[in-house]
Amino acid sequence: MSLIVNLLTEDNLPSYHHEIATTFGRDGAWGTWVHRWTAEEDRHGTAIRDYLTVTRAVDPVALERARMRHMEQGFVTEYSTMLQQLAYVSFQELATRIAHRNTGRASGDEGCERLLARIAADENLHMLFYRNLLKAAFELDPNQTMRAVTDVVTTFQMPGQGMEGFARKSLIIAHEGIYDLRLHLDDVLMPVLRQWSVFDKTGLDAEGEKAREELSAFLARTDATAARFVERREARRAREAAQK
Repeated sequence: MSLIVNLLTEDNLPSYHHEIATTFGRDGAWGTWVHRWTAEEDRHGTAIRDYLTVTRAVDPVALERARMRHMEQGFVTEYSTMLQQLAYVSFQELATRIAHRNTGRASGDEGCERLLARIAADENLHMLFYRNLLKAAFELDPNQTMRAVTDVVTTFQMPGQGMEGFARKSLIIAHEGIYDLRLHLDDVLMPVLRQWSVFDKTGLDAEGEKAREELSAFLARTDATAARFVERREARRAREAAQK
């Protein structure tokens, strides 16, 4: 399930390329980056599909139909500014890295784990690029950047969210511990926010402080929700173990 979700997410690359190229432009260094990033990402989907096909892990006809439905849906970002998009991809690339890495570990197959570990390494490099850009943005305009980060964190959704049955698939993946709200908070949001020293910034104006307060309150609520989910999941696992 998780491997298919990861693959279908990668399949929407044409839409991602369009959104990034439209926002960042295709001239100069930005154009070089966008095209190089797209070329690397394209390999991810190809490699995962090859693995699934060669190992006969899926029905190729069903997979192709799912790919067509998902790509016909496309992807349109809800973030209109460059700062918002930089914030989004900083978190999203790290989230994707973790989803790939944990999927490989959960597969029980050495080849799959090695493949997804390599893909995850690419995603991590992409994340570092975006994260460093936004760190520089904080130095240039901390108030606008803080607002953009808060807007993204409080509305964040994975790029595959338009996939057919995504909510159900995501719940299954979360129950398996591959990617859940606890991981999203502890391994994605907080590490990136700490790298940007979000809660140590000084000299913010009233709007910047307001954005940071909103962010802090949201993270506290998310932590409470994540704790409840993990508690219920552990209780369910204990019941299932007792029934065996």
